[in-house]
Amino acid sequence: MIKKFASDALRLSDIGKVIEPYEYDKTDSDVYLLYEKGEHIYFLIKTKTDEYCFTNLALIHMDGDSAVSKKRTLKRYDYKFNTIRQVSFETAGTIDQDLEIHFTIGETAFCISLHKNFSKKAKDLYKCLVTMERMMRENEKHRNYMFDSLEFATRSLGSSGHGQSSPGESFKSIVEFTNYWLQESNRNYSKEDYSDVFELYIRRN
Repeated sequence: MIKKFASDALRLSDIGKVIEPYEYDKTDSDVYLLYEKGEHIYFLIKTKTDEYCFTNLALIHMDGDSAVSKKRTLKRYDYKFNTIRQVSFETAGTIDQDLEIHFTIGETAFCISLHKNFSKKAKDLYKCLVTMERMMRENEKHRNYMFDSLEFATRSLGSSGHGQSSPGESFKSIVEFTNYWLQESNRNYSKEDYSDVFELYIRRN
């Protein structure tokens, strides 16, 4: 017990290891996946207190209080609704036993420590996160372009007068036009499944 408390105090319990696919079914995160929606695990890191499960649809974080407590809080960050940004990688030093992956998803910042023995796998995860960040930034840029165009088009419709149409008919046309553009934006620039990114880097070996 004393050793466990000392491990927490020195943050040694926070150093994680990469779980191999044949061990996924032994983890806590596995039972919370949306298998019915085609969700599956691509990368899983386990520490004494936490699990960080990267699926094709979301990051699932099993948040533990300490190494001596079995209490866990499940937190889910769907990529569709949580932008990844500020991804960085800190290599292990000469004396350090761990390396760190930093990123923010949505409004939550993460710093995940991994034992340096998992350096190669950690770099593959880093490449996934960087690629996802770039894709999300690009999609956000295109969505903003579409919204700017939508605003301009809506103003044009509104200022062109009703012509032969009644105010109600003009309003209906504007609403239908707006809905069409929003649907196009969501279909083209709101990515939900990042299997292709994980397949590119994680499953190449």
